[in-house]
Amino acid sequence: MAKAKTYYFCLECGYRSSSWLGRCPECGKWNTMQEEVVQAADKRPAQRQQTVAVPRLLHEVTCDSTHRQSTHSAEFDRVLGGGIVAGSLMLLGGEPGIGKSTLLLQTALAMTDRKLLYVSGEESEQQIKMRADRIGVAHENCYVVSETLTQRIFEYAEALNPDLLIIDSVQTMCTETLDSPAGSVSQIRECTAEFQRYAKTTGIPVLLIGHITKDGTLAGPKVMEHIVDTVLQFEGDRNYGYRLLRALKNRFGSTAEIGIFEMHGNGLREVQNPSEFLLGQRDDTLSGAAVAAAVEGARPLFVEVQSLVSSAVYGTPQRNTNGFDMRRTNMLLAVLEKRCRFKLGAKDVFLNIAGGLRVNDPSIDLAVACSVLSSNVDIAISPRICFAAELGLSGEVRPVSRIEQRIAEADRLGFEKIFVSKYSVRHLNTKAYKIEIVSVGLIEEAFRELFA
Repeated sequence: MAKAKTYYFCLECGYRSSSWLGRCPECGKWNTMQEEVVQAADKRPAQRQQTVAVPRLLHEVTCDSTHRQSTHSAEFDRVLGGGIVAGSLMLLGGEPGIGKSTLLLQTALAMTDRKLLYVSGEESEQQIKMRADRIGVAHENCYVVSETLTQRIFEYAEALNPDLLIIDSVQTMCTETLDSPAGSVSQIRECTAEFQRYAKTTGIPVLLIGHITKDGTLAGPKVMEHIVDTVLQFEGDRNYGYRLLRALKNRFGSTAEIGIFEMHGNGLREVQNPSEFLLGQRDDTLSGAAVAAAVEGARPLFVEVQSLVSSAVYGTPQRNTNGFDMRRTNMLLAVLEKRCRFKLGAKDVFLNIAGGLRVNDPSIDLAVACSVLSSNVDIAISPRICFAAELGLSGEVRPVSRIEQRIAEADRLGFEKIFVSKYSVRHLNTKAYKIEIVSVGLIEEAFRELFA
């Protein structure tokens, strides 16, 4: 029997080296090489003989684009592009305790017309049953097993022939072909490759749950994200009930869609209209609040921007943001001070996006600027006014994409006035909406319109 060999694997890209290296030659990262014991090649089981592929003309290849399994969740199906594609390999990542296992177990229980196999390497079957009872959905064809060895999992799957296989989580799985411990770079890469071969050869979709590192990236080699067909991210602030499901990679659909859920004691509930929840608590008498018509993915999302401007108590003024980019906040404050002559350099500025959401859409720039000035002059902005425009460094109000969807959603929610860029309404039929559309070209015009 050949002696087991020791290799060094890069934690970032999975590069393998026979000796330790301070800098990975593949990705250029420092101090990422980790030693692992890998079983000798002669102990690896023989691979199944694969059929020889024959080149075919592209127009002769047939494809059934409608063959998708519905998860019976409108938000989940929206992110996947319409449902689960047969033979696909999907990876779901997120922080500990954010609700990854709850989401997939609830999805499995909702698919009552399908036979499912839920494999957990972290919980016992009794713990899975307790979570299922809390969700309160009965499913007669949902099988559960607590197992970490991939060869046994494939035996169970071959005997049951399920319509969907769920693995919780891939970091706890291990294969007999390697001697390295579960969770190592080689084990994660090999197990992911085995699940990919199983999904492609049998046509059964596989859903993997993945852990993330302290930096927020998926634990394991980067090649794991290249192997899978879809990479999903489940995120949100655990202090709030909202959870966002977004696709970072999707070979069968768009990555622009997001799904929004709300965590309850009995599981996750779909949020069909998140704007009504985020704008439910408003007071006309409070200054420093403005509503932004943002777009997350392909759906309009109205969020409340809250600002607090006060005199600096300490020597250095404080700048603090929650849910918004700090560098962009500093840029907007510089524009207000340079172009609008507002002295904010000696004042503390605090900015918060209500609801615990994080918004990266530049269309909320105008709402941020107006909320800061509202708090500075202590004049409230009407809660029936919203904003959808980007600010430039010269103080100009720039147009944003999907302006028709933003205006239509604001009109549906009952807003009376929306501030947009004058360049956005050139080819827009303003008479088709009941809401008053205020077009401005400079930030000063918006301030005069609001606080005149």
